[in-house]
Amino acid sequence: MKRWILVVIVAVVAGMLLGACAPAAKPALKVGTSADYPPYESKDDQGNYVGFDMDLVREVGKRTGRDVQIVDMGFDGLIAAVQEGKVDAVIAAMQATDARKEKVDFSAPYHFVQDAFLVSGNSNVKLNSAKDAAAYKVGVQTGTIQEKWIVDNLVKPGLMKDENVFRYERADNGALDVQAGRIDTLLIISDAAEKLAKDMGLKVALTTKETVSAGQAIALQKGSALKAEIDKALADMQTDGTIEKLQKQYDIQ
Repeated sequence: MKRWILVVIVAVVAGMLLGACAPAAKPALKVGTSADYPPYESKDDQGNYVGFDMDLVREVGKRTGRDVQIVDMGFDGLIAAVQEGKVDAVIAAMQATDARKEKVDFSAPYHFVQDAFLVSGNSNVKLNSAKDAAAYKVGVQTGTIQEKWIVDNLVKPGLMKDENVFRYERADNGALDVQAGRIDTLLIISDAAEKLAKDMGLKVALTTKETVSAGQAIALQKGSALKAEIDKALADMQTDGTIEKLQKQYDIQ
């Protein structure tokens, strides 16, 4: 009996020592997004988060040893959510502009984009440059670089009235208004425009880099220690072809 008790005690102590030596699990990575922007981020019929950004950030989590928890919210609230610590990071096809860098830090860029003007399938809208949109009713997603470009380059110089700028929390709602003829065109990232055109019977009137400010990157709280981990994961994913593979999977240019 004494020998049995001794064996049990030794086993318990050994287990405690092994547990003490084992590395502590890293906390989960809470990631904000705006899941209305296929092929970057959206929800499937079962409510699962899918898309290029979603697969990319899950792979970042895997490579940094963290579970990833996705939180869906309006695009215009994402930067504030990072600043206030409601999420650890944001991935939402977001461009790392100088204005945003005043509020948050960004990872290294993982993708460079073009923008596009989406119009209805039977539209007669003709655009040779982004500034030609001043003659039309233009939809933009609130809080985006596209909204800022329209305001700074068309509204403020007096080329169009602000009342002809239609702002949407969700890009897909803007696409519905294009389809219904309530607005003439929607300015969004070209890959998202191509996807919406295919799904909704719309078409792209112009693809342009004129409205693009910077590469897409993951937003982080100022001074976040996560930046070094995420940058390393992204660099490794660029080197081993993972990001290129995801781009091909989601038909992203």
